[in-house]
Amino acid sequence: MKTGKTRWDCLLLDARAMTLAGDQGYALIEDAAIGIAGHQIVYAGRRADLPFAPDQMAVRVELLGGALVTPGLIDAHTHLVFAGDRANEFEMRLNGASYVEIAQAGGGILSTVRATRAASEDELLAMSLPRARALLRDGVTTLEIKSGYGLDLESERRQLRVARRIGSALGVDVKLTYLALHALPPEFAGRRGDFIDTVCTHWLPMLHAEGLVDAVDAFCEGIAFTPAETRRLFDAARALALPVKLHADQLSDLDGAAIAAEYAGLSADHLEYTNAAAVARMAASGTVAMLLPAAFYCLRETTLPPIDAFRAAGVAMAVASDLNPGTSPILSLRLAMNQACTLFRLTPEEAIRGATVHAAKALGLSGRKGRLVPGHDADLAVWDMSSPAELCYWIGGPGPSALFAGGERLY
Repeated sequence: MKTGKTRWDCLLLDARAMTLAGDQGYALIEDAAIGIAGHQIVYAGRRADLPFAPDQMAVRVELLGGALVTPGLIDAHTHLVFAGDRANEFEMRLNGASYVEIAQAGGGILSTVRATRAASEDELLAMSLPRARALLRDGVTTLEIKSGYGLDLESERRQLRVARRIGSALGVDVKLTYLALHALPPEFAGRRGDFIDTVCTHWLPMLHAEGLVDAVDAFCEGIAFTPAETRRLFDAARALALPVKLHADQLSDLDGAAIAAEYAGLSADHLEYTNAAAVARMAASGTVAMLLPAAFYCLRETTLPPIDAFRAAGVAMAVASDLNPGTSPILSLRLAMNQACTLFRLTPEEAIRGATVHAAKALGLSGRKGRLVPGHDADLAVWDMSSPAELCYWIGGPGPSALFAGGERLY
């Protein structure tokens, strides 16, 4: 610990810090001090343990009035870059149409594809930034954003470029996922094999070479792509040393979670119909169970993910918004955390770790994000709350009073 010429940039005092150090509990520190130097946390402990006076320790000292300080939240599954909306399909569902029926009628993903293809890069950015800002106002400091609404090279590239620009514009980390197999483009109707070949041998390598792919994703489902087609994509990703993740077992059990685990996937996502053998394979591979309760809610699903089996097997459970225009038009990760507790019966601690520690793992960021500990990025949210459980308890209401990302105060 140093003083004088090498003072920290910032020292936060008069706070209760939820550090999430260790594997259990909130690891709360009363009367905490949090030191920030550059983009990292350099101290997270009791104020009484500081060796020198605060003004000797840091260039800037902020008093937080007893507020609760937590790691910045991480939304590890979003589709927030798109054009248009699908409010009409919302109405269709409430008039009796199923998700499958809407998709087979040309709605669903393909309706958003048409709107997204028609939008310029700047138009997509203008439409998407407000959605990203809403998540930041909810305490999010790290985002994953998927493509998958372009379904041709130029449109997918445009989506990924916009996702990267969102991170630069807002000062937060954004991980880019190429959702390569989301739906069959209309121009490839009757030529599924040609589409898979084009994605695997041309588009994926090109987008990767342009620095636009952090991970590769697919939608393995009866209305989307088969296990064999998914494996073909994952083989291509493996050849490029790219990690994979998978929309798995949302509407039926195609052993998608097991496929994700077979390829040491970062996460398997949705998982309502995941079987016991797949849970065991996820535990063995370290694949995170990405729970998406807002989609479960919006689709009025009744089959729950195997939460007790995940707990028993020690599978890390993340919670994300699944922000998308069709099946999860949600602009609040904290609402998804509440839904995870209410609908899936997660405890508040599980939901909080799901949007911090385990979300970081699902993005390959375990050593950098998700905890308030020295060496991690200084991504912090400051809340006027008395207990961590309030993060999951309140439905709506104010977001954090202050937000830091990489040591920079965003507001």
